[in-house]
Amino acid sequence: MTDWIIQTISQWGYAGIFAVMLAESIFPPIPSELIIPFAGFAAANGDLNFFGVLIAATVGAVVGMLPWYYAGRLFGLDRVRRLADRFGRVMTLNAEEIDVAVDWFHRFGPIIVLFGRLMPLIRTLISIPAGLARMPLPVFLLASTSGALIWNTILTSAGYLLHEHYELVEVILDPLSYVVLALVVLIYLVRLVMWKPSKAAE
Repeated sequence: MTDWIIQTISQWGYAGIFAVMLAESIFPPIPSELIIPFAGFAAANGDLNFFGVLIAATVGAVVGMLPWYYAGRLFGLDRVRRLADRFGRVMTLNAEEIDVAVDWFHRFGPIIVLFGRLMPLIRTLISIPAGLARMPLPVFLLASTSGALIWNTILTSAGYLLHEHYELVEVILDPLSYVVLALVVLIYLVRLVMWKPSKAAE
């Protein structure tokens, strides 16, 4: 995958950055921690423009979030609530808890999306609850763009400053992805054990 990312960006420049970041937003295993630092390294060499890298990476990331957002929106909250009452233990959520989560999204959705975009794995999945909560598209785009721009600025700057050692960014950040994944699994297991059906479903 590393060779494919480097080759795509080297051959296609900004279009390659856009395409790879779009794919990264749709398929979480593709690591932005390698994509953007390499683009920053290319900018440091004069092959690309620093701000051009930021624009291409951010637009690609935001466009890639939209399929997940619309998937949540089209699937619908009512359907998720019915599934929660039927398969709640597997989902580790009941209908009442889903209502609480949606209420949080209504009140703090933009902040949740913005900071979610800064976390490995979460930055892709955060689009789904935003869609389920029917967050207005302009608000979703603004929050997502802001979060993606912050993340891309950090990674591009790191690659720019580290030059040919840009791969150290992935080495440093990659363990964070495993920590986040481990926390997600741990939380899921705890909720699996402690799950209770909603009162309406009892």
